[in-house]
Amino acid sequence: MSNPWDDWDHVLKVDPDKELRDGETFEDVCRTGTDAIEIGGTLDVTAEKMTRVVDAAAEYDVPLYQEPSNPGVVIDSPALDGYLIPTVFNAGGPFWITGAHKEWVRIDELDWDRTHTEAYIVLNPDAAVAELTDANCDLAADDVGAYAKVAERMFGQEIVYVEYSGTFGDTEKVAAAHDALDESTLFYGGGIHDYESANEMAAHSDVIVVGDLLHDQGVDAVRETVEGAKDAHDD
Repeated sequence: MSNPWDDWDHVLKVDPDKELRDGETFEDVCRTGTDAIEIGGTLDVTAEKMTRVVDAAAEYDVPLYQEPSNPGVVIDSPALDGYLIPTVFNAGGPFWITGAHKEWVRIDELDWDRTHTEAYIVLNPDAAVAELTDANCDLAADDVGAYAKVAERMFGQEIVYVEYSGTFGDTEKVAAAHDALDESTLFYGGGIHDYESANEMAAHSDVIVVGDLLHDQGVDAVRETVEGAKDAHDD
């Protein structure tokens, strides 16, 4: 069975708690060439902020996914193609592996057909997500590869996500995760800021995720990363 992300090279993550650059619109965002837009953030996210972004991007022909940081910010919108739910495999405790998800499934009429999980391996100890989940980021490349294999083979995860949020990652560790997978799709996020960094990390992963760049530098910079990712996979 194929998944939408099987054909993706690039995902743009929009933080609903942050503003776009002056003069830029969500029409500009949706026309960067990205394969999908993921709406989510770690801190200070609300359902109202989520709704604002979804509504602003809904009229453009780009797949929209919500990545909620907790069940309280989940919104139900026909404009959403689905929900991508992180489960942090190297979290310091069970809450961010299954605990938050227990609360998630209490939501009435949860749309299982549009709900998917992402097996996060968080590797930047200074990132907000690492602090929130108390993630063990002190991992060697073979540890990362082993987590990726556990996610795919033991837990049936279709997306494995190596997260370096805020910094460019160790390509050896990302490659180890990629090499460990047979069918799952490897997402990478963290420190992608131009064509070269996108091209380099896309060579070691299936999909790169670009986030802060949109809010810090704008749509032209994002467009360069799209080109870098696609060129890496065309080679």
